[in-house]
Amino acid sequence: MTAYVVSYDLNREIVRPKIVKELKDAVTSWALLSESSYAVTSALTSEGLYNKLKHLLDDNDQIYIIPLKKPWFGFGPTEVNDWLDSNLSY
Repeated sequence: MTAYVVSYDLNREIVRPKIVKELKDAVTSWALLSESSYAVTSALTSEGLYNKLKHLLDDNDQIYIIPLKKPWFGFGPTEVNDWLDSNLSY
């Protein structure tokens, strides 16, 4: 299982619920980092995950899927910090 940061910026807000549902359906587990950024684990490659989501994007949207590993540093909700500690490897 690989961990990724999935960060997107959608200009057609109508598709936000669709991309969130599709993302959550495509991954094993997830933690919400910010309004439009998730840390996820998936058996898919970054390209495979992108291919699952790209049909929801148009020319004005942006998405990045970036591998995520320890060490990490940040400040946020305990449940997100716990998720990162439990799901990221070195």
